[in-house]
Amino acid sequence: MTPYPLILASTSPFRRQLLDRLKLSFTVEAPGFTEAVAGTMPPHELVRHNTLGKAQSVAAQHPHACVIASDQVAVCNDTVLGKPGSKRQACRQLAMLSGRTVEFLTGLAITAPDNHIYETVPYRVVFRTLTPAEISTYVELDRPLHCAGSFKAESLGISLFERMEGEDPTALIGLPLIRLSSHLRPLQRT
Repeated sequence: MTPYPLILASTSPFRRQLLDRLKLSFTVEAPGFTEAVAGTMPPHELVRHNTLGKAQSVAAQHPHACVIASDQVAVCNDTVLGKPGSKRQACRQLAMLSGRTVEFLTGLAITAPDNHIYETVPYRVVFRTLTPAEISTYVELDRPLHCAGSFKAESLGISLFERMEGEDPTALIGLPLIRLSSHLRPLQRT
């Protein structure tokens, strides 16, 4: 455990569940930050801006804490994929992704009183060719309406893939635990 209180700057239940895996004591706080939207800057800058904005907004309220923040951008053929919000849009998005590769850029920020870390952790998913019936059934069963790319890799969405490529599979879900753990270890010794 870090010598500071640990705060996850997120409203995501997925990020909370991921951080729970590390068996650390932490609290969760919603960042008071308005995220920039796709199209306002290149994907790498967008994920960095949003991740750091979340971390800094919570750290400003808790200067003696270790704040963890994350954001994710999904990109396919230079198009940033948002959260679909509806079944119809999820089906459209998955039809577009059929047979293609999607790169997920997951930002990770750790802000502590004596340490500030940021990195982007990439992860790629290659979708198999999907039929309209497979897409419709998947969206009905898994309801990925609040997930960038319209799928849940930790659930039935895994069946949509041909393969996955990257060093940290938890980055795909929204919080890269391998990288986070490696950054938290040195803080435990301070």
